Amino acid sequence: AQQPPDSCQTLCDCSEAAKTVKCLDGNLTAVPPDLPPYVRHLLITGNRLARLPAGAFPARRLPDLRALNLSGNHLRAVEAGALAALPALRQLDLSGNPLVSLSPLAFGEGGSPLEELALRGALRDQGVLLSLATLLQSGALRNLSRLELADNGLLLLPAGMFTALPALRQLDLSNNSLVGLRNVSFRGLGQLQSLDLSDNSLGVLRNGTLAQLRSLPALRRIGLGRNAWVCDCAIEDLVAWLKESDQVEGKEALTCAYPDKMLGKALLKINGSELNCSVPVDLPSQLQTSYVFLGIVLALIGAIFLLVLYLNRKGIKKWMHNIRDACRDHMEGYHYRYEINADPRLTNLSSNSDV
Repeated sequence: AQQPPDSCQTLCDCSEAAKTVKCLDGNLTAVPPDLPPYVRHLLITGNRLARLPAGAFPARRLPDLRALNLSGNHLRAVEAGALAALPALRQLDLSGNPLVSLSPLAFGEGGSPLEELALRGALRDQGVLLSLATLLQSGALRNLSRLELADNGLLLLPAGMFTALPALRQLDLSNNSLVGLRNVSFRGLGQLQSLDLSDNSLGVLRNGTLAQLRSLPALRRIGLGRNAWVCDCAIEDLVAWLKESDQVEGKEALTCAYPDKMLGKALLKINGSELNCSVPVDLPSQLQTSYVFLGIVLALIGAIFLLVLYLNRKGIKKWMHNIRDACRDHMEGYHYRYEINADPRLTNLSSNSDV
């Protein structure tokens, strides 16, 4: 007897031989409830899932699920426990979803064996970025070896976002709007081999960041192309690092974007005389130095003033006595006039003498 078609065959393209299920470009609003247990590669893309609730992928029915592609599904919320208890899950793609909510407990409380996570174009909401940072920092994805965060318009990254990813080998931050990496720590990423920072708005890499990159033993490929490098005095450390390092791919093609006189100039061909570094760039240090110098000058002026007073103490004492005598004579004159004005007899006498 012929078996009736199940919903997998109705809604999706299911291949037991390839252990693959594809649910493409349909109108699914939820994960099909009766996916076959043999599935290792599951693609649900181009649908309208909207949200991924807790227990969306029951482990007892999907013990071998290894690769899960949920890209382009208009997905807005990934709730706590939505991806929990998938013992074989190694690859997850959530790219192209307008996420506004990503629970730090999406993988449950016990963590996940996940090795690759793609979030290209899925982190446009700042709240989701912070939630992802919390998820990564929790240690739930300590086995992660590849993280794709490209195409998200990111300006700044949360501090310490990558500190709990000891197995990370590839980090893709390309095609964002990153303006700096001052609060980004790459320390602890001893396995990191590839870092892509191309197509951003980086103007300079500071000494602290360069020191971190130097300290990563496995890092061999760094992408820095198509950034807005500002070729002033602050670029000197970056230029020196580029000349000595073999980590940066295509470093010969890196060029200045500002100022106008340096536009198009290759970073590797910059020399100190072109940068006009007579004026210190680090303004806080300059101000601090100025305040210290001003304090020393004022202290010297004060010491000289006290020394002058000490050396002229006799003359100053005589001068003070003269001032005191002058003041006393002045006050006696006022006192004499007051007595005349207060005595009526003297007043009459003064009046008669005027007649």
